[in-house]
Amino acid sequence: MTDRAFTYCDERGEEGFSWLVEEPLTRTSHALAADGRIWLVDPVDWPAAIERALELGRPTAILQLLDRHNRDCAAIAGRLGVPHLVAPDEVPDSPFECLALERRRRWQETALWWPERRTLVVAEAVGTNRFFTGGRAPLGVHLLLRLTPPRALADYEPEHLLVGHGEGLHGPEAAAALSRALAESRRRLPGLLLRLPLAFR
Repeated sequence: MTDRAFTYCDERGEEGFSWLVEEPLTRTSHALAADGRIWLVDPVDWPAAIERALELGRPTAILQLLDRHNRDCAAIAGRLGVPHLVAPDEVPDSPFECLALERRRRWQETALWWPERRTLVVAEAVGTNRFFTGGRAPLGVHLLLRLTPPRALADYEPEHLLVGHGEGLHGPEAAAALSRALAESRRRLPGLLLRLPLAFR
């Protein structure tokens, strides 16, 4: 890929930023910065973004929040000489709380909650691109979780909601969109299925 395949998004100043691959899946990666340290979440390797992230702090760990989100996590962890944590139950010596969203044989997913910054990071259970939303809402539940949405997320009211596919949501819209996506997950499933072919055009 060339640099033109990537773009920055979700600029959060000293707290970090995100970047996504300009493709139908819109794979999104995150840099979370706190106390002179940096954690990279589900990163796709864009050298410019990695270099920029390292300017925010000392690399501490690569967090792969979904077991199958291999992306470039292992390679970047090896290059930086930091741990590679897959669907972790905790992130030691960090400001993050881990929420076990899925613990199935084929789906291991952890969400991150950063209480001091009211930031929620969700890799796959919810997303903002057309595959998740059908183009009819700011946020949607993953197609395979529509009948059993991750209700544990309802306990959170984030000011920043960062996702693994698509741009994040910020401000009052973030909590409102999360609540609505969970509440309407089943009801909106038929419409999503009808519009799904348009998601990859």
